[in-house]
Amino acid sequence: MLAAMPPTPDATTPGAGAPDRGRADACPGALRLHTADDGALARVRLPGGLLTERQALALAEAATALGDGGLEVTSRGNVQLRGLAAGCGAELGARLRAVGLLPSDTHERVRNIVASPGPGTGHADVRAWARELDAKLCASPWATGLSGKFLFVLDDGRGDVAALNADVTLIAGPAGTALLRLGNAPSARPVPADRAVDAALAAAREFLDALRGAGRTAWHLREVPDLLAPGTAELPAFAAAPPALGALPGGLAVGLRFGRCDAAAWRALVDAAEGELRLTPWRAVVLPGAPAERLAGLGAAGFRTATGTAWDGASACTGLPGCAKSLADVRADAARALAAAPAAGLPVHWSGCERRCGHPAGQWVDALATGQGYRVTVAGAPQGRGTAVDVTNEEMAEAVAEARRTTK
Repeated sequence: MLAAMPPTPDATTPGAGAPDRGRADACPGALRLHTADDGALARVRLPGGLLTERQALALAEAATALGDGGLEVTSRGNVQLRGLAAGCGAELGARLRAVGLLPSDTHERVRNIVASPGPGTGHADVRAWARELDAKLCASPWATGLSGKFLFVLDDGRGDVAALNADVTLIAGPAGTALLRLGNAPSARPVPADRAVDAALAAAREFLDALRGAGRTAWHLREVPDLLAPGTAELPAFAAAPPALGALPGGLAVGLRFGRCDAAAWRALVDAAEGELRLTPWRAVVLPGAPAERLAGLGAAGFRTATGTAWDGASACTGLPGCAKSLADVRADAARALAAAPAAGLPVHWSGCERRCGHPAGQWVDALATGQGYRVTVAGAPQGRGTAVDVTNEEMAEAVAEARRTTK
């Protein structure tokens, strides 16, 4: 069975948390900026998480010249720039176009493609799939009808990204085979690997056409599981574990604490790279071909360089001062709690308000700011949310560590 992992699923059950599909999709992009308490926010889509050194440096330069100097890696392997002036959109767009990061103004928000980061290629080179899918997506006028949240996932057969909550998933198999999974369907459609990208695009268009034909509204395939025939091929059982951090066969992998670093640290990443950077949905960066001796410098720049610590599976929303809705500086509180924690366990996410932006899927520890402290709950358990425990800021670290020891 496929394990649940981020990106964050949208609520689909009735109630206050259910998304309003009758309103316009407000997902931010590189041209349509989102207004936050710390300035405007731009989200730059990076299909497959792929960046050249020149492109990566251009993002650092944009963050320094136009924003707060920081870069954020999202749970889909994209990059966000924060603290932008409201009128900087034209200049940002020009900077991105100059390095090939904005190939289509009309399609930039639908270029949501996550791919196995490697190093290595598994059963297929999904980087080639990612580039082909991106080019064909941008060349398809109908694709602008997709939500800015609609996600394609390309797995090389090792299962590292196949368990993401994607709308369309391609899973490479041996001897030129592939599987096409629609939403969270329990089965898949077999497709030839050399026509897999066309099959993925056809499924996305089939989704849009079926929605219109049925007079229904949805942003994701999982919201309408009865809409399309899933196929009859059995899905393999994937471990779906993220790549380890540190020196790997064929390169390096380092993590960003809460997915964020400053431009100076980002430039250290580029200096360590050997031509290409691959951003992952675990808010990490893979540097194919980078030598092991560069790992110490990346650690000194503030990157996580090893797994097996309390930081594994830890995330947090923006919190104060970046978000006016937040009741706490959750990242500062979370960093103190993680420094005091003995080890990892269940994934944990700190949220400044009830929206819980960026929380993982599956079973996880929910640390929600209340204004007087935190409410700590094990969320996503088979029996539903666990018993909530209200604690002070001083008690929060121990309560989170205890909750993370909960058996899945």
